[in-house]
Amino acid sequence: MTLSEQLAQYIVDVRFEDIPQDVVQFTKLCIVDYYSSLLKGQEAEPVRMMEQVAQLIGGEQQATAVTGLKTSITNAAFINGGASHVIELDDIHKASIVHAATVIMPAAIAIAEWKNLSGKQLIEAIIVGYEVAFRVGETVTPSHYYYFHNTATCGTFGAAAAVAKLLDLSREQIVQAFGSAGTQAAGLWEFIEDGAMSKQLHPGKAAMNGILSALLAQQGFTGATAILEGRRGFFEAMSDEYNVTRMTEKLGKQYKITENAFKVHASCRHTHAAMDLALELHKKVEKNGIDFIKSVEVGAYQVALDITDAKSPQTIYAAKFSLQFCVALALWTGEGGFDAFNADILQDPTIRKLMEKLTVSVDKNINSQYPQEWGAKIQIHWQDGSSDVVQSRFPKGDPENALTDQDFINKFNSLVPLEEAHKEKIIHDLLHLETIQVQQLIRTLHPVEHISIV
Repeated sequence: MTLSEQLAQYIVDVRFEDIPQDVVQFTKLCIVDYYSSLLKGQEAEPVRMMEQVAQLIGGEQQATAVTGLKTSITNAAFINGGASHVIELDDIHKASIVHAATVIMPAAIAIAEWKNLSGKQLIEAIIVGYEVAFRVGETVTPSHYYYFHNTATCGTFGAAAAVAKLLDLSREQIVQAFGSAGTQAAGLWEFIEDGAMSKQLHPGKAAMNGILSALLAQQGFTGATAILEGRRGFFEAMSDEYNVTRMTEKLGKQYKITENAFKVHASCRHTHAAMDLALELHKKVEKNGIDFIKSVEVGAYQVALDITDAKSPQTIYAAKFSLQFCVALALWTGEGGFDAFNADILQDPTIRKLMEKLTVSVDKNINSQYPQEWGAKIQIHWQDGSSDVVQSRFPKGDPENALTDQDFINKFNSLVPLEEAHKEKIIHDLLHLETIQVQQLIRTLHPVEHISIV
């Protein structure tokens, strides 16, 4: 069988009744985390632009965007994909380097709302979507990641898988859906060179393409049956080297969604281990002052430098992809959350002075453990000749350094700009999702009718 056929059989076979309760609970926490980013991200400028384009395109009122806009399922997924990614606090899987929620959940929730499906069905779909996206990402990482944004490329397969499950497609139809998904998978890292808004386009379009691929397959539209491993397929075209065994190893015998990790800092995940360490050192830096620092050495893995070695970011967004800025910010302010990245701090003279004392480089030991460990090391040299060294293997939010259930709720409450009673009701519905229909969740999220596309 082709890889697509094996994945398709897995998707068909998954049933909510067979899923362990701890996996169900973890999946619901993933959804809570998704809504934390989604509801906070709705006011961002790129998201408003995406909403305006959706209004221009038009469509039937099938699903609800985070802004309250009733629109087509594809438009809703497009907007929600961008909104859930824009504040840089969405989830991440280390081995695949995929932010799964921001692609899979917008697509799956739009379909589940449209078809009035149950929370149980949504949970099933999200689990299979994560499984597929993570496996594709693990197979092509790390070579694929240098040019391609895995969330967009590998995530497209995950979105197609989730939607296919919700639409109850046959094994043959799912294979065709993967063919269409793979030929649309795209997303280049060049946007990072000038802080372009393409990063929000990536998950929005991937979610949209996942829906399109599954709907086409439902109609009998065909795609390449060996889109992954074929001689002109995804692996050959988009990676220098790949490990096909990752695609099917223990498939159906484990739940890779439980490997998911979560953010506590509002920046690129590759900065987080170093930011955790900087926060440990903050009080000593604050006590001694910037002038007492002679130099700061940050060691990381090569991929972290490929993405975040930026000495002079000029926008808030670019600052979130600057290891130098993020470490200096955490060292001096003791903060790294959403509010820490603001216009006032961007050109703060103390932060910029500290950045000048800071160098980043590849640490051979840390690099050798990547991608299993996304570690970092910081050494501060003081003017009196002394130094402090701290090191971490796993940033906070990794499975090995996990958040508690209450941490997820606290993150939601700190980010979501709604009244307390409304937030409590949303959290209640999310944590009891298996007992309700998805349309009930949407009514809780959007109790008042908003503008609709006509």
